[in-house]
Amino acid sequence: MSRRELADFLRRRREALHPDRMPAGAVHPHGRHARRTPGLRREEVAALAGMSTSYYERLEQARAPRPSPQVLTALGTALRLTAAEREHLARLAGQIPPRTDEEAVRPPVPEAALRLLHRLGPLPAYLVDERENILAWNTAATALITDFGRLPVPERNVVRLAVRLGGTLCSAAEGAEGDFARQSAAHLRAASARLPGDRALGELVNEYAAHDADFLTGWRSHAVDPVPALRKRLRHPELGELDLEVQTLLVPGTELRLVLYSAEPGSASAAALDRLCAAATPAP
Repeated sequence: MSRRELADFLRRRREALHPDRMPAGAVHPHGRHARRTPGLRREEVAALAGMSTSYYERLEQARAPRPSPQVLTALGTALRLTAAEREHLARLAGQIPPRTDEEAVRPPVPEAALRLLHRLGPLPAYLVDERENILAWNTAATALITDFGRLPVPERNVVRLAVRLGGTLCSAAEGAEGDFARQSAAHLRAASARLPGDRALGELVNEYAAHDADFLTGWRSHAVDPVPALRKRLRHPELGELDLEVQTLLVPGTELRLVLYSAEPGSASAAALDRLCAAATPAP
């Protein structure tokens, strides 16, 4: 159990709840607008969860013993946590044991996932693990982003590529870079609860936090709900700027994710992407 991380997570989620959006009777009737701190008060969360204020205060002060599953369920309801946030809460509270060193070793990529990856044709795609390491990719991804096979293994990482090639791979237009950074923070924050004390993961977080303020904000907020799709504007050296959509799919039964790039049908970006991938695909 990580009392400090648990306390920080509870405080962040409490502060994110807007009093005006809570049901009648959930907050103090005279306190919706006269507040010196953001979100709900501790006593309000305690009342919603059906526990004493003193006990909830000890949880936020990292002084309480391990909460029971029943307490976590009540807190999840009171704080309006998503399914991913409830799982993260349970991990921080020690109700879901962390992965062992043996389990944390990079698992083999399932053959079915590899077959799917290479059958995507003109859709650039790659497979990543929970540390954002790029484990496999298709020809279209090489043409769009970089030749991953020529990179040293430690550099085959989505976050490290964003740090090293951010000016080429993603512009800040329309908030695309910030969205990507916050999504990466959500993935890595969830992974850190599954792999507490993982040195490689910690180094990666520190590296990106020093590079990107949006990532640092996302990390500190304890967000663990990444969006399944985001917009990204890539600056390709031959084709110029491409406005793309990036979708992320979880490979069932694993912690692996399939990341796919596509463009709006009929758009200039779609036509450019088709030309790029057609040129990169060898003739049968």
